[in-house]
Amino acid sequence: MARYDTNTDHAAAIALEALSFVLNEPLRAERFIDITGLTPDNLRGRLNDPATLAAILAFLEGHEPDLLACADSTGHTPEALVAARGMLEQAA
Repeated sequence: MARYDTNTDHAAAIALEALSFVLNEPLRAERFIDITGLTPDNLRGRLNDPATLAAILAFLEGHEPDLLACADSTGHTPEALVAARGMLEQAA
């Protein structure tokens, strides 16, 4: 199991909130799976992996309307989502 410092823990929590946002809309979820190549089974097994969590946020960054909608839905700023991705990539 990966061990995170407090800031990385916060970034991981943001990524998990973002994943919930992605998966709650079927077309967005299908696009996420198509683009990332992750299947539901291997995604579940990789939720502690900083690289996987960063990929979730990078997916949203790749389509600004999704990034903005996720920020609105989760209460995080778009900048916080982007910063969390950067932190997770450094931890990977």
